[in-house]
Parts: sequence; C-alpha cells; structure tokens
Amino acid sequence: MKQIILILVVATACQTENVNRENISSDSIVFGHFYGECMGEQCVEIYRLTDNSLYEDKKDEYPSRDNAYNGDFELRDNSLFEKVKELRNEIPSDLLTINSTVIGQPDAGDWGGIYFEMKVAGVRRYWLIDKMDSNIPESLRPFVEAIENKIQLINN
Repeated sequence: MKQIILILVVATACQTENVNRENISSDSIVFGHFYGECMGEQCVEIYRLTDNSLYEDKKDEYPSRDNAYNGDFELRDNSLFEKVKELRNEIPSDLLTINSTVIGQPDAGDWGGIYFEMKVAGVRRYWLIDKMDSNIPESLRPFVEAIENKIQLINN
C-alpha cells in the first residue's frame, strides 16, 4: 500500500502544468524595459497593448518586484500600434509555467530588465525578466529580444 501511495505522490509531483493559451485574456498586455543606472526618459519604457491600440506610460517608474506596475497610460499613434501588434503572438507558453515574478537577476549588473504583464485565466500576472541571456531559460530569450525590438520600433 505504501508503494502505491508513493507512486501516486511522485507521479503527481512530476506532472507539468498544462497551459491553455485560451486562458490568456485578450484585453491587454503590458511590456517594457527598465534600467536603474541610467539618466533620461529612455531608462524606463513601459507600454500597454490592447487588441486595437498602443498606450505609453507617462510615469516611467522603475517596476517593483512586489507589485504589478501601476502606470498612467496615454494613447499613441495607430502607426505605432501597427508596428507592435503581433507581440501578443510571441508570448512563450513556458512563461506561463513560471510562478516566480522575478526571472534571473534583472538589472543586477546595470544591463536592465524586461517588464511583462498579462491576465491569465482572469488573474493579473507579471514578470521582471533578466536581459542577460545566460541568466534566463533559453525558451524566453527570443521573447526578451522581441520586446526589445518592439520598443526600438516604437522609439524610432
């Protein structure tokens, strides 16, 4: 009997979370980057992307590890929305399985970090992601690069 219970416990513990991408809320995602040892407006760039609009945060506050970002967003030009609207399709499913809000050591060596937020099954989730490739899972690296590319497209 003890062997059966042990097998059930081990089997349950080894199952990975089944992520259903349909649980991702389509109302908006929030993305951006941040640098602590930096001067100027470009040090914190955070945006909200909805199904048909792009908004930029005016507060430019350094994100907290303890709370989701609370920005003051204003509508940007539709041409900028067109440049970044596909970011929602680049969210790696692996991200949804990470329970920690901090991935790696964002901005620990003044190389910055990525902020990303979305609703999953009605729950607001956010992550601060290290920009140093060696500090994050390989599966997240293309997503970090995609966010940086979108920010560059917005600012050019």
